[in-house]
Amino acid sequence: MTVSPPPPRPHPPSRPAHRTTPDKDQIALLEPFERLGMDRIALVATPKQADMACDALAAASAWGFDTESKPTFTQGEQSDGPHIVQLATLDAAWVFQLHDPGCRARVAELLALRGVTKAGFGLGDDTKRIQHKLGVQPADVLELNTVFRQRGYRKDMGVKGAVAVLFNKRFIKSKKAATSNWANARLTEAQLVYAANDAWAALRVFNALEGADIHRGAAPDIHR
Repeated sequence: MTVSPPPPRPHPPSRPAHRTTPDKDQIALLEPFERLGMDRIALVATPKQADMACDALAAASAWGFDTESKPTFTQGEQSDGPHIVQLATLDAAWVFQLHDPGCRARVAELLALRGVTKAGFGLGDDTKRIQHKLGVQPADVLELNTVFRQRGYRKDMGVKGAVAVLFNKRFIKSKKAATSNWANARLTEAQLVYAANDAWAALRVFNALEGADIHRGAAPDIHR
């Protein structure tokens, strides 16, 4: 009697190789990543300014996205943020203050807009706060940390690590600006530059992952 060999076992699905996120000492050795200057950053505080920003943003299929909230320093203190929302195209960034009800309404419309990717880092808390404050669920949000985890990076990448990996550059973030009062009626230039570039760098990372030429060659399609 002829015994047939057992059927071949299916190969388990391949997993991406584990990749190491560069540490702060490695990043510190890199050349600085370019930044948007004030000539390409718009502060938006009124409905009229928000309408102009909406017109400028309308042509883009993806935006860099981030928010900032006034820091809390007391245990149990609840944040009433976000106090600003940042949206960026490759050409410019808009920093929306949320004091004015009309401005808040237009930001809510932008974030709820479908068909426009809103890419950023660490957006879990941001989206929860937006739902509470603006009453909308942001649509088509892309958490870039998730994309990097799918590519084998174990830890959250963050904008600094992503810029180092994709562009071999050092993204500069001011700790003083990060912990400043984002609820102030008048924001400083340092705050505007910090906020705008967080969103702009996120969009640069998104575009690189989409397949644009980068320092280490062409990146794969993130929607694959």
